Amino acid sequence: MKRLLIIFLLFPILTFGQNEKPTFGQGLKKFFKYSTFYGAVSGGNSISDVDVYSVTNGLTKETIATPFDYSAAFGVRKIARFGYENKANTFYNGTEQSYGDAATIGKINGFEFLFEADWTRQQGNSFFNQHHFLRYVANRWIAKAEYLQNGIADIEYFEASQRYRQKFGNKFSLNAGFAQRISPAYGYDPLESWRLTNGNIHYTNLAIQEGYTINFDPSGIEYVDPNGNVVANSTEVWEAVVIPQVLSEYVEREQAKIPHQWDLSLVIGFDFYHYTPDFWLHAWGNIFPYHIDLDNEYSYLAFNEKQYLDYAGGLIFGYYVIPKKLGVFAEGTYNKYWNRSWHAFSIGVNYTIR
Repeated sequence: MKRLLIIFLLFPILTFGQNEKPTFGQGLKKFFKYSTFYGAVSGGNSISDVDVYSVTNGLTKETIATPFDYSAAFGVRKIARFGYENKANTFYNGTEQSYGDAATIGKINGFEFLFEADWTRQQGNSFFNQHHFLRYVANRWIAKAEYLQNGIADIEYFEASQRYRQKFGNKFSLNAGFAQRISPAYGYDPLESWRLTNGNIHYTNLAIQEGYTINFDPSGIEYVDPNGNVVANSTEVWEAVVIPQVLSEYVEREQAKIPHQWDLSLVIGFDFYHYTPDFWLHAWGNIFPYHIDLDNEYSYLAFNEKQYLDYAGGLIFGYYVIPKKLGVFAEGTYNKYWNRSWHAFSIGVNYTIR
């Protein structure tokens, strides 16, 4: 998927070389003009230490400490700011969140791009996130390539789309075309082959296949893992503690064996942008109502056995009820692909005493 994005990145540079006949270096400089490269590390305390007491063998206390939170981000961006956006910091540090970056159409025509990767730890859990996109907006057409890996939302995909654009005035436009997406086989459930007629999972047989053994003797029962370690001495512990881990490891391993799947879809979208210093509204949306059957055994269409609706959109609203004093705002994005959803939002009120 990353190779496809690199091709989309090199294409405009080569195009400049063919159309205007500059040197490769001149084309590269023109492409990156007004862009910003950045790298930063930030961190802070996580949740406080927790004291856990036990009286099993006399009074004991164990302190559970959570390592500090941090984020290390590196990237390059060239995205024109909308009227409602202000560059709050002198420097980019990778923690900025601009909902407008997710819009299908930018503020200006031409090439815009974002390439960012960050390593994040939150409350002891580590995540690796990437977001890269390259888009070209013209009066009559739009082309965009995007790669997203969001460890917190557990979503990964590459998406490219080519669309015809129809403008209605200077604020509203519709677009339609085709989108090509590549993603893990999200519709595939490895446990389906172990499901019984009553809907339950034949988990004992699955665990035995995974190398676990069950020993019976007059004193009781032992459940032994593939390394020969006793992991449970009762059915209650076996079902409540060991089996969930067995199922999780089995699903993760089997899903990793399946190659990424192609999804070719029809995409229809809209974009609306209005801005004044006292009132602004920016809204966009995309729906994927029809998916072409590529005869892939592990595609989401194959597992769903019927057409499905994917969609994504965003809204940014701001209004000064009393100019320069009282204002309200709401902004956010929502995405639903392959029955997986992720979102972000912010809403509030500002009042300034003058």
